Amino acid sequence: MAEQSIPEARTPVADDSGPSPAPAGVTRRALLGTAGATGLVLGAAGAAVGYAAAPDRETPLSSVGSDEVMFHGKHQPGILQGLQARGHLIAFDLAPGAGRKEAAALMRRWSDTARRLMAGEPAGSGDTAVARDAGPSSLTVTFGFGHSFFARTGLEKQRPVALDPLPDFSSDHLDKSRSDGDLWVQIGANDALVAFHALRAIQKDAGKAAKVRWQMNGFNRSPGATAHPMTARNLMGQIDGTRNPKPAEPDFDKRIFVPASGEPAWMANGSYAVVRRIRMLLDDWEGLSLKEQEAVIGRRKSDGAPLSGGTETSEMDLEKLDANGELVVPINAHARISRPDQNGGAAMLRRPFSFHDGIDADGTPDAGLLFVCWQSDPLRGFVTVQRKLDRGDALSTYIRHEASGLFAVPGGAGEGEYVGQALLEG
Repeated sequence: MAEQSIPEARTPVADDSGPSPAPAGVTRRALLGTAGATGLVLGAAGAAVGYAAAPDRETPLSSVGSDEVMFHGKHQPGILQGLQARGHLIAFDLAPGAGRKEAAALMRRWSDTARRLMAGEPAGSGDTAVARDAGPSSLTVTFGFGHSFFARTGLEKQRPVALDPLPDFSSDHLDKSRSDGDLWVQIGANDALVAFHALRAIQKDAGKAAKVRWQMNGFNRSPGATAHPMTARNLMGQIDGTRNPKPAEPDFDKRIFVPASGEPAWMANGSYAVVRRIRMLLDDWEGLSLKEQEAVIGRRKSDGAPLSGGTETSEMDLEKLDANGELVVPINAHARISRPDQNGGAAMLRRPFSFHDGIDADGTPDAGLLFVCWQSDPLRGFVTVQRKLDRGDALSTYIRHEASGLFAVPGGAGEGEYVGQALLEG
């Protein structure tokens, strides 16, 4: 989990000015509806009353549902957007006998469905109506191709060199059945039903052309859950994503996206996604003292500031010593090792989801991070940083990489086009 590369989760700022006395003629039901719209938190009694009353159809409770991301564009959706409250990752293998023709038809179906759902419309014929009452809720659907896809479709000559399999790492305990795949789909939304609706539509659209290889579910903090925009926390309780690359940086596009003149041509404006299921050994982690946890990360747990001082965004002083002459930021601290300036400038844009898939028989939580990172070149991005982490990151003791995938994600589709059309019809 490279500290420098998790995106900031930006949520709407709640109105914390407090409720005003109800004007004459305003019913308690209407007042409760207004409170929901401004992000105020009801007490237990108020919440019970609000639940029992019929919904106020004239006053929306929130604007989250109306937020819409465009399907068509230079880049595919689901890369540059902020963290979403709910996510599904799913990989497919083409069915026996299915090839380039079937893959093209599938990508056309999937692209049309994604366009519809992201606009808040039904998926088409056979829509399940799961999200009938909700708006788009910032839904994004992103598509990618795995290494094996190109042999299955007779397109080996179009397979990018950057898609070569990732090397082995010492922290890997990979389940091959939950790794890789011919096709990969990332679904994110700020409403769980909207996200599930998209997942179900994508699965149904696959028909006989492809079958599910693996599927994983994740979550993040909901928009409006904090009083002001904050960087996200992971399941270890750490603020996670402080040094994520930002679009305003002059070399952002170079690091994250394949240039329009890049090779292969069909990957222009695309990116490469590394997907890792990283289990957090929470019982071991939570057994550490606060001071020990902060030493592992190199940052304060309360506010994400570097141990060398300042605020979350302050530059880390890697040379600062304490009264005993010891480095304030330990030599093996995760934040130190994963810094771009400690890795030849390597950087990744991360949009992860946390996951919790139940409790094992011994009481251990099966929980952690669905790591998703984006870069123009995985060898210079993820591989460079992970190799450095593999050689001495203090955090490695408390995590385990259990599944892995690398996918070529082409640029966005233009009006009337489908994702991957330049590859499949070129």
